[in-house]
Amino acid sequence: MKWMYKSYEELTKQELHDMIKARIDVFVVEQNCPYPEVDGYDPEANHLWLEDQHGKIIAYCRLFLSGVKYSEASIGRILVLKEMRGKGYAKKLMTRALSVIKDQYGEQAVKIQAQEYLLDFYGSFGFEGVTEIYLEDGIPHVDMVLHY
Repeated sequence: MKWMYKSYEELTKQELHDMIKARIDVFVVEQNCPYPEVDGYDPEANHLWLEDQHGKIIAYCRLFLSGVKYSEASIGRILVLKEMRGKGYAKKLMTRALSVIKDQYGEQAVKIQAQEYLLDFYGSFGFEGVTEIYLEDGIPHVDMVLHY
């Protein structure tokens, strides 16, 4: 297992392909959500993922500095491949992402758009809901913020 962290410009074509495939597999196919996955924000993001010994993405997210998507720094497209869930990878991914945002970016707050069923998971890191439940692409979400 190996952690990878790259800006958009540093990604190889294969890495970009693999991360978009993982996102489509989870957010479009698995969640039966027929909405565009490529949203134009990838060039503005830094990409963090865990890959196995064969280079396959297991867990992934993208990170944004404050002012790119929100006034706070943000984490988005947080995923663990279905067959790899239940092994602690989501917790490891969030711990690593939050460390990058705090220690490398020097940010004071982080915002996420959490799917409703994951509120307790994100709450375990200190995130608090800041909106009512709303639908994003037909899926219930809540905006959450963590202050350091």
